[in-house]
Amino acid sequence: MRTSELDYELPPELIAQRPLERRDESRLLVFDRRTGGVEHAVFRDLAAEIEPGTLTVVNDTRVLPARLTLERPTGGQAEVLLLERVQGDVWEALARPSRRLRPGMTLGPVELLESLGEGRWRLRLRGEPDGEAPLPPYITEPLGDPERYQTVYADEAGSAAAPTAGLHFTPELLAELDVERVTLHVGLYTFRPVTAETLGEHQLHSERYDVGEVAWARIAAAPHVTAVGTTTVRVLESLARGAPLTGRTELFVTPGFEFKRVDSLVTNFHLPRSSLLALVMAFAGIEETRRLYELAIAERYRFYSFGDAMLIR
Repeated sequence: MRTSELDYELPPELIAQRPLERRDESRLLVFDRRTGGVEHAVFRDLAAEIEPGTLTVVNDTRVLPARLTLERPTGGQAEVLLLERVQGDVWEALARPSRRLRPGMTLGPVELLESLGEGRWRLRLRGEPDGEAPLPPYITEPLGDPERYQTVYADEAGSAAAPTAGLHFTPELLAELDVERVTLHVGLYTFRPVTAETLGEHQLHSERYDVGEVAWARIAAAPHVTAVGTTTVRVLESLARGAPLTGRTELFVTPGFEFKRVDSLVTNFHLPRSSLLALVMAFAGIEETRRLYELAIAERYRFYSFGDAMLIR
């Protein structure tokens, strides 16, 4: 599949700049793969839209306050975005302006250890991350409450970005569902555009995950599983292929993929040329996904992290 097939035109005003006052007031586009039918609903009605008796699986990772604004020894500003703890106080991060940074340089609580290329650094951080929420670059408005870039069930700290399909849930809605948790710590590379000419030439960076033994037993035995978000899909489909309960996955789901454990998918509307959009096309169908996105644009759905959602069942 050529990467250009993941392109689409989005009016800039449809990029949601802020979350709705109430999480579950987001719109929900419902697509039935068996009939091709489409409904327009509200996210708070999710329990009525999913398969009766489904097990809803969420990713309970918590986003780190990972964006650090620091000062260089010369007085200029630097920005460090923590990606992942390697071991102890050593992290992998993005840092800029990378061309002005050198190994051994100290930026407040950060000591740069090694340049890894493409703006990535290995560094030592004194203390715990204490910066700002790492909002995506397409969100240009400040976020008043950092907790709005966390799911209400966020528990295991470690992500550089939110699993955004989960942002729509409220405690009241969760109480209506049979819910199980997995953890996958989301890296920024998942969201970066695919730059290779074909999807087959693109390689995802691996991401850490952890699933409890009891949780996986429930998921494996469930008659129907609804995965909340593409990150949850990657965990479940990795385990369904024999991966260990704790580890790293670089599973790249593209059209033609055989889904072994995910029966329905709750997902946001994704960036063009992204691996996330490729996953949605794999689940819903290439032409069907294009049609759904065209419909969502025509109906003025809100897109990306703070936007509306889609249920593909």
